[in-house]
Amino acid sequence: MSKEFKTGIVAIIVIAIGIWGYNFLKGKDLFGPSPRFFYVEYENINGLNGASIVTINGLQVGKVDKISFNAEEGKKGKLLVRLRLTDDLEFSKNSVAKIYPAGLMGGQNIGIIPNYEGEIAVSGDYLRGDVESDMFSSVGEKLNPIQSKIENVLVGADSLFLGLNKVLDKKSRRSLNSSIVNLEKTIFDVQKTLKSVNLLLNDSKANLKVTLSNAKKITDDFSNISDDLAKANLGETVKKLENTLENVNSLLSETKNGKGTLGKLITDEKMYTNLTNASKELEELLREMKLNPKRFVHFSLFGKKAKPYNQENNNKNISNSQKK
Repeated sequence: MSKEFKTGIVAIIVIAIGIWGYNFLKGKDLFGPSPRFFYVEYENINGLNGASIVTINGLQVGKVDKISFNAEEGKKGKLLVRLRLTDDLEFSKNSVAKIYPAGLMGGQNIGIIPNYEGEIAVSGDYLRGDVESDMFSSVGEKLNPIQSKIENVLVGADSLFLGLNKVLDKKSRRSLNSSIVNLEKTIFDVQKTLKSVNLLLNDSKANLKVTLSNAKKITDDFSNISDDLAKANLGETVKKLENTLENVNSLLSETKNGKGTLGKLITDEKMYTNLTNASKELEELLREMKLNPKRFVHFSLFGKKAKPYNQENNNKNISNSQKK
């Protein structure tokens, strides 16, 4: 074998290895299975590039082959991404190719969310595209409404302060300062009053304890009295008292109606007159016995008669034995 022939074989091998290495670096495996190509349309690819990988359930199954603008009428400005898949996993045309952030350092990859229902996708078919917001975009989307609200609040606060500056002129500010000073004095006086009340309570603490002790003792005594009353059969006593009052009422009613001796004495005018006359005659008899006892007890050796009853002397309370 000539030296030139050997040199040619080595050159061919080097060229083949170079071609294979170049394609390998581009993600093309010349000795692998024939690749499949799928197309996805996006409004924005968020930094996706030709070095981005394509995954299914986290496993790399291909790479982004080409990114270009869509030249079709009515779709100008939209981006068309061609995916080169080297895996033979089958999925339907309803699957979604979602762009997702590759990591915190940046970069984007495409993850195919497979759907196994429907017609199986073949090379050259279009898949539905979707974009997943990264952390910073998500935070920015949430902060945008808050930023708008904060701006509105700041504008309102600025208007409020401008209005306050217009309302609170120099005289109003002096009045406000004076009111604050007076309020401070009032608070100081209230604090002094509270301190005085605290001192008074401290001084009266002993007396208050004694008062509370006496109140407790009174309460205990009242409780004992209540127990004694409960044990004393108060209901029976009250019942007897009611019976007594009924009897008294009955007696008074009979007396008022003239029944019985007492009732006749009170209501019978004739009996009252007889008793009055009897009392009067008894009074005259007693006076006569006092003034002229000899008329009732008479003893004489010589037969001298007692003097007769004299109505006039009796009325004048004069004895008959007195000389006129």
